[in-house]
Amino acid sequence: MTLPYAEPLVALEPQPRVIPEPLRLGEPDGAPCGLCDWLADFEQSEHDAPLWYDDNWALCRASGVTIPGVVWLTSRSHHDSFADLPDKLAQSYGPVVGRVERAILGLGDIARVHVYRWGDGNAHFHVWFYPRPLGMLEAKREMLAVWANVLPEAPEEVVADAEAKIAAAMAETD
Repeated sequence: MTLPYAEPLVALEPQPRVIPEPLRLGEPDGAPCGLCDWLADFEQSEHDAPLWYDDNWALCRASGVTIPGVVWLTSRSHHDSFADLPDKLAQSYGPVVGRVERAILGLGDIARVHVYRWGDGNAHFHVWFYPRPLGMLEAKREMLAVWANVLPEAPEEVVADAEAKIAAAMAETD
């Protein structure tokens, strides 16, 4: 495992537990789900539209991209996690993830595509796709997300080109 930090690293003690945990955006009794508002609205505007979408899913641009090809997939309807996805939506997940992975691999010079789901942000189902650049062995496994957080931001035109290629590949299979 190769961390993108110099030695010596110092382990910290865990903080005291916070119970109950603070509400996330989109949770009942929490702040409204801004993602639901955006998903209901984007078709009326050309600004900020997803790269690709269908009736169930939207493939979205990331901000502050350090590795071109990082995108995220969200459900069009409000669900929190795999645990509460309706059966029909859950069954469509695998085929869509396969399409996204193939689209990202189509960029070239990508060794693997990592799929991550962190559930501590917005309470609206979404997963992240991180392409590991070919030969970037220090970013294998869980280290890819760590490296992606410390690399310099990729040039805007390079990110836009990768997004356009991903969107075109997704549109080809519709």
